Amino acid sequence: MKRAAIIISPNYEDHARKYWKDCLESLRRQDWPGEKRIFITDNQSTEESYSFLKETSPEAEILRNIENRGFAGGNNDAMRLALAEGYDYLILFNMDTVVETGCVRHLVEVAQSDSAIGAVQARLMLWPQTNKINSLGNVTHFLGFGYCEGYGEDWFDQTPCAMRDIAYASGAAVLYKREVLERVGIFDEEFRMYNEDQDLGWRIWLARWRCVLAPRAVAYHKYDFSRYPGRYYWLDRNRMLAMIKNYESSTLALIAPAFLVMELGLLLFAFQRGWLGDKLKVYGYFLNRQNRQYLMNARRETQSLRRVKDKEIIGNFSGGIWYDEVGDWKLHWINRVMSAYWRAIKSILNVRNGAVA
Repeated sequence: MKRAAIIISPNYEDHARKYWKDCLESLRRQDWPGEKRIFITDNQSTEESYSFLKETSPEAEILRNIENRGFAGGNNDAMRLALAEGYDYLILFNMDTVVETGCVRHLVEVAQSDSAIGAVQARLMLWPQTNKINSLGNVTHFLGFGYCEGYGEDWFDQTPCAMRDIAYASGAAVLYKREVLERVGIFDEEFRMYNEDQDLGWRIWLARWRCVLAPRAVAYHKYDFSRYPGRYYWLDRNRMLAMIKNYESSTLALIAPAFLVMELGLLLFAFQRGWLGDKLKVYGYFLNRQNRQYLMNARRETQSLRRVKDKEIIGNFSGGIWYDEVGDWKLHWINRVMSAYWRAIKSILNVRNGAVA
């Protein structure tokens, strides 16, 4: 019988007291018959929060960090331990999720249905508006932006939604196969938070595995985009990291004009919204020599995983951002222009690579 490690997003500050009880109770109700164990990293939380975590979940393996290692680093600590202990599936849930009874079982069933599947995302719904969608799989915009498909839309039981390929699986509710992580690696800790799941999903596709949605596996997410300070810096910087690491050099050259135009628009947007300082800080990151060295090494390592051309995986990418969480009317006409540009790029890639073949 296969073994599953349930990796819970790191505890930080008072998150355990706010969210853990509901999540733990839902995990205890899981009906998958295989062996499973909960792993949690405590990221520099308070003594009270850490004690609460230990008292409420004696069945869990709890790792304590003396510093906050972020979402990527904290999850990695638990994932490394689970891999070392030989678990076949690593299933990540955010601490602020509530998981339906059959969720783990459905995730495993989909993972076992095809050896080419590397990652399986649950259907993420919002909480307490449980008929509203949080994510039907995450989408990568060709300029690196990641967003949730279907966010805020109504879900009806009769909605047709079969298992299907997605650009990448949300780290809030996802199964990764052991052999896949051993090949492509776990989260890149340079990302710290945001887009680390996008980068990992991209690497999975490069290595010729698939990321898919399992709509019968359901988790509810107490999602709050405004919860994390400095989020615009991390989102903007990390989408650039993901692009530079994962695209072919020729694709980067083709999208460069659109990237420059978008940067001008983002500078104006950042000025209007009051986070110009964060935007300039992003540029400062890439001007740092040590950071550039990391990026060169990370790109070299990622490209060594490549078993497919960009044209074979960008079908899951988008030319528009259909997730207006930050809200701006200019996004609608930008989408039209960028979508047309992206269609042209895909045609060029298909023709060029087809001719080479």
